[in-house]
Order: sequence, then structure tokens, then C-alpha cells
Amino acid sequence: MFGLALDRLSKRYDGQMAVDDVSLTIPHGQFVCFLGPSGCGKTTLMRMIAGLEEPTAGTISLNGRDITQDAPNVRRFGMVFQSLALFPHLSVGDNIGFSLKLQGKPVAERRARVAELLSLVRLSGLEKRAVSELSGGQRQRVAIARALAQEPQVFLLDEPFSALDAKLRDEMQAELRQLQETLKITTILVTHDQREAMTLADSIVVMGEGRIQQHGPPAQIYRAPSNRFVANFIGLSNLLAVEVLDGQTVRLGERTLAVPSTANHASGGQAMLSIRPEEVRLAAGPAGGADGNTVAARITRVRDLGSNVEVQLEFEGRSLLTVLQPRDWSGGDAGDEAQVWLPRDHCRVLAA
Repeated sequence: MFGLALDRLSKRYDGQMAVDDVSLTIPHGQFVCFLGPSGCGKTTLMRMIAGLEEPTAGTISLNGRDITQDAPNVRRFGMVFQSLALFPHLSVGDNIGFSLKLQGKPVAERRARVAELLSLVRLSGLEKRAVSELSGGQRQRVAIARALAQEPQVFLLDEPFSALDAKLRDEMQAELRQLQETLKITTILVTHDQREAMTLADSIVVMGEGRIQQHGPPAQIYRAPSNRFVANFIGLSNLLAVEVLDGQTVRLGERTLAVPSTANHASGGQAMLSIRPEEVRLAAGPAGGADGNTVAARITRVRDLGSNVEVQLEFEGRSLLTVLQPRDWSGGDAGDEAQVWLPRDHCRVLAA
């Protein structure tokens, strides 16, 4: 198979399972983000892919060949660490060309490759500059160029932008994505930043407790979380305890609500109804849309943030958040009554 494949990969430290039975296929040229909270196993998984950690069980294959026991230098995977790990005593050009020198490449070939990479990361003319004289963004570019110098088969990045301020981080993310699309290189980025993953990735691997919780395109991960963990971790989500009635209805308090499907849940069982705040509507009237999914609520807090309005509501002891565009907000204050519509197609039933 043309791409990177992990088959039942596990890593145990002193009896503690850091990565637990992970299987994943990454097609050639895809940009994938490993996303999850601290301690979820995402960095350990990347380090096993890079050859820096030996798996307790499972295999890693590249283009159909088992590379599980290959040393890191044999794999030819470029890696950018969170600390960047640039050599302070070397110039920009010497940092980038370091691996080429170790490979015994002729001086002329090294210089040509370094010049090509400097142009690629928009640092032409800085090859003699000391890395200590560079800005944070420029040092990031040097680290990326150094990782690309050996023409890696897979490009690995471990939270490379975490130390940058928000504006520079956004700029570097855009540059990285453009660079990856130009080179068409398989890229894996480890991050705990949901916005970064949603911005950059072709697909996101959400990890929790050492396992893959969900894997898919960013929009699918956000709009159709597969379980409570993903719904809680990715963005904001209203999670409401419900009773499953039949294939397409649940009971929420005294209300019966229509949902797309409860196929994976037993009738009479408990479940969680998940709906994103921006999908909750303040109904104009008691009907509240064709599906009739309305509940009577009371406004407890209003926050006008300029670009949107957050309205916190309460009904039957439950809390519900809606995020509205200013044009959709007709006004109201804490204590006011409201009719809230939970559109059927945006309601997802998850395991309790």
C-alpha cells in the first residue's frame, strides 16, 4: 500500500499503556494532525513512527514495507521538534546543510540544496546569519528547511508553533500548509490546538487515553463527533442526558424530540444528546421549525462579543448555550423567557 500504515501499535511504560492498539492508514501526500489533550499518547505515537521509541507491540509500514525495526536515519523521516533544536554555534546555512554534510555530500551540492531550501522557506540571503539573530518565525523556517534537506519520505512536526504568539502562529500555519501542498509530502503534525488542526489538516486523528477516538476530515470530526469525548474536546458542545424512545425520538425532560437516528442505542436506555451552540436557535414562536423540537427556557446570561452573541439558557435544571450572529439576536436580558429550537438534523445521540 502506498502510504504509512500502523497496525495494532502499542507502547507500554512500566505497566502504563501510553498508546493502546492503534491502527491507522495515512495515504501518501496527506496532511494529518494528531490532536488530543496532554498525556493522550499523540507524541509517543509520533516518536514510534519516527523510530525514536520502540513499540511494545504492532508494526509500522511505509509503502508496504515493514520499517518497525529500522533506525531513524534509515527511515529518512524529517522531524521538527517543539524546541526546534537548532545548533546555536552554526549559521543558518550550516544548520540547514548539517545532515547533508553527515551524508558526505560534496560542498557544491550542499550549497545548491541549502540555497534551494532557503528560497522555499523565504529566507534567501540569510545563509550566513547566526540563528540567535533570527526572529521566532525565521527560526521556525530554518528548522523546517533543515528537516526537508534530506528529502524525507514523511515530515513529522511536534507542536512546532506552540511558543509563537497568536498572529505569528497563524502566519506560520498558512506557510506550512502552502509548503506541504507544494511538496506533496506526507505530513503529520502533533498538536493540542484544535484551531490549528482544523486549519491545517486533511484529516484529524483525535486521541484520548492512548486510543484513537475518531479519525476523519475536520468538518466531520466537528459536526458529527463519534462519542462524548470528541464532542467535549473539539469546540463547545451542549451535552444533555436523554432517554431513548425509539429509532428516531428521545425524551428530554418532559419533551419528546426528533433525532436523525438512535440505531446504536437500545430503546429505554440512557444516552447523551449533543448539539453545538451555533446550531441551537431561539425560536420565533412556539412551533420552532418543522420538527417541533422546542423547549421553553429562561435566559440566564447574555454576552455580546461583537462578532457573535452568546446566550446562556436554563430549562428544567439543564444548562444550554447558544451562539448567535448579531443579526439573529432580537435582544433580551437575564430572567427573560425564551423558546429554544433544537433542529433535528443537528442533534446527535451519543453513548451516556
